Amino acid sequence: MTRALVIIDMLNDFIHPDGSLYCGPAAASIVPAVERLLQEARSSGEPVIYLCDRHRPDDPEFEMFPSHCVAGSWGAQIIEELQPQRGEHIIPKRRYSGFFGTDLDLRLRELGATELRLVGVCTNICVLYTACDARMRHYRVAVVKDAVASFDAEAHRWALREMDKTLGVKLE
Repeated sequence: MTRALVIIDMLNDFIHPDGSLYCGPAAASIVPAVERLLQEARSSGEPVIYLCDRHRPDDPEFEMFPSHCVAGSWGAQIIEELQPQRGEHIIPKRRYSGFFGTDLDLRLRELGATELRLVGVCTNICVLYTACDARMRHYRVAVVKDAVASFDAEAHRWALREMDKTLGVKLE
């Protein structure tokens, strides 16, 4: 069994206080935990995948949320502390789930991954829907509690319970 670390939306627009959809201090506070997990994955040879929100300037999602992570913008870039290294995978996504309309499933299968560790933001949006779609594809999924966050603390707690109780996600 191969495990992959999946880093979700650790992008300037969400993590940096100047980002257009800053997720607040809770999001910024997880950076050290994500850094630690990234270093562990690199040391052990665990595949690393970055899922990155990346939108067109006219994306329909902007009817619900302010414009964010527009392709080519500073806001769509991975934060400085977590810069990818050669051989790590960057997968752009336009929807909440990292599986919807991307080659994430194909990439994971090519890597032989059967277990995923999810970290990043937002717990109740992109982490939750990526976890759900991973479980529907029969991946074993773990979410590292101190390495996920949301702008909404109540929704964060609800999403962790939902992933645990309904989806069978392991909370670490």
